[in-house]
Amino acid sequence: MAKDEKKLVEAITSRDVDFAQWYTDVVKKAGLMEYSSMRGCMIYKPLGYALWENIQQELDRRFKETGVENVYLPLFIPESLLEKEKDHVEGFAPEVAWVTHGGENKLQERICVRPTSETMFCDFYKNDIESYRDLPRLYNQWCSVVRWEKETRPFLRTREFLWQEGHTAHATGEDAEERTLLMLKVYGDFVEDFLAIPVIRGKKTDREKFAGAEATYTIESMMYDGKALQSATSHYFGDGFARAFGIQYSDKDNELKYVHQTSWGISTRVIGAIIMVHGDDDGLVLPPAVAPTQVMVIPIQQRKEGILPAAEELKERLGKVCRVKLDDTDKSPGWKFSEQEMRGIPVRVELGPKDLAACQCVLVRRDTREKTIVSLDDVETEVTALLDTIQKDMYDRAKDFMDSHISDAHDYQEFCENINTKPGYIRGMWCGDPACEERIKDETGATSRCMPFDDQERIAETCVCCGKPAKSLVYWGRAY
Repeated sequence: MAKDEKKLVEAITSRDVDFAQWYTDVVKKAGLMEYSSMRGCMIYKPLGYALWENIQQELDRRFKETGVENVYLPLFIPESLLEKEKDHVEGFAPEVAWVTHGGENKLQERICVRPTSETMFCDFYKNDIESYRDLPRLYNQWCSVVRWEKETRPFLRTREFLWQEGHTAHATGEDAEERTLLMLKVYGDFVEDFLAIPVIRGKKTDREKFAGAEATYTIESMMYDGKALQSATSHYFGDGFARAFGIQYSDKDNELKYVHQTSWGISTRVIGAIIMVHGDDDGLVLPPAVAPTQVMVIPIQQRKEGILPAAEELKERLGKVCRVKLDDTDKSPGWKFSEQEMRGIPVRVELGPKDLAACQCVLVRRDTREKTIVSLDDVETEVTALLDTIQKDMYDRAKDFMDSHISDAHDYQEFCENINTKPGYIRGMWCGDPACEERIKDETGATSRCMPFDDQERIAETCVCCGKPAKSLVYWGRAY
């Protein structure tokens, strides 16, 4: 490989040397984003935005299968409207960006730049809902929100970021709770099936739940450094927001009742999860389902007669079964290989003079770099099967990694030892007192990630922090 080709790979810091720098290197050098002149905000480059488009399209399809419809509400929220729900306002107050002037004139009332849209949806619903026949309302919007973060990191935490926020209204608490859990299942299935990232599904403690919610449910993913990433959340509001905003409906007996509400969301931070779960020291490794380009055809010695036309024909054939591109630039094959690996394209197809003569091509997996020679007659079938295999293998590897990085702690000494020596989740019993959560966070940097649905084992009878009788098993961990 030529010197300039080798440099492309060597420019990435090793994950095991400096994980934070590795992450930044991959984000920049793979062409996902660029920093903007507005501090804390990022520019989505074509690859980064294409990933979000694929995520958006697949999730939108899954949402609509459950009856959800898309709407769009204003970016600006009057301060008086935001203050109607006290707990909600207090939860977001430190991160709110305010508009104080319109042109050269000072506004009579400050305007909040949307950090989330619960209050706007409530203001909308109070006029949109009149009768039980209007329920349920199953709405979602794709938009950006602004939260004035002090410390930012591409995709994971930026002052403006892209997301979707679903907001639903129901006649009963049971219906709303059912919707809350349904949407969490949609998220969990999507992240596992489409992004090849295993998740822990569970309920947040009261200390960690969304401001204004009665209950918050979460899917938690584990990154390569053992830290957790809250990948999506679904919130049950009960009728608290409805009472604050006067959202009532007439039931079948013509009695006025308050609606029960939910909200749920996932954001571009899941792109950060894709990078940190699957990436390696040579760059991105993208699961085929979400990869904007699933296959890159690279002609070898393309100036030789017949090679480029054959490569173009191969690209056209593969285009019927996958998302494929042809790299017919004048760069050397070594450079093209490095670039394809840096950008995480799942499969590389090499076609040179010897291959063409033998009516074959070489398939190279990005995740394992395994090479397979296949007949050109069978290439569509072979590539389709290989993409499916890669998707499954990437999930299985991530699942094995997560499972091998979960440890148990039975008392506080063991907890402190584990959090400092065993990256990953710690299973520990909890008494239910927020003071224990506060102590653990202050002294170890770990937080309660969730009370898991699928793991109810009582590994001890006492709280891992205070030693009092325990109520719940909690997964703890340091997190992004």
